[in-house]
Amino acid sequence: MATVKLWSDAEAEADPRVRAVFADIRATRGSDFVNNFWRGLANDPGLLERTWASLKTVMGPGSLDPLTKELVYIAVSIANGCPYCIHSHTAAAGAKGLTPEQHGEFLAVVGMANQTNALVNGMQIPVDPAFKVGE
Repeated sequence: MATVKLWSDAEAEADPRVRAVFADIRATRGSDFVNNFWRGLANDPGLLERTWASLKTVMGPGSLDPLTKELVYIAVSIANGCPYCIHSHTAAAGAKGLTPEQHGEFLAVVGMANQTNALVNGMQIPVDPAFKVGE
């Protein structure tokens, strides 16, 4: 259960700032669906505006392709233990072409990285000079 109110469409329509962000979400995504994350952020219209603007910029066109961006988002969400973002960005990755085989391989890489990160951190292995960037 959410710890904040999730705004309905009627409530969003009554607040010009929230209405504008929800309209942009719908237009940008080409869908009438506004997910619960944005409905929760609507409790603070300034935070809603800033977060949507930042996400739209970061996840928008750039040198990384859209599927790669979604995979990075999923990996970080797994590391941070955020089921909501794992699910929402896995769905987005699927819409961008992620196959079940790619998803399985991706999860194996994330799992391997978690394992080897834990081993390196536990053993406090020093970074090889050849791996140090910018030195």
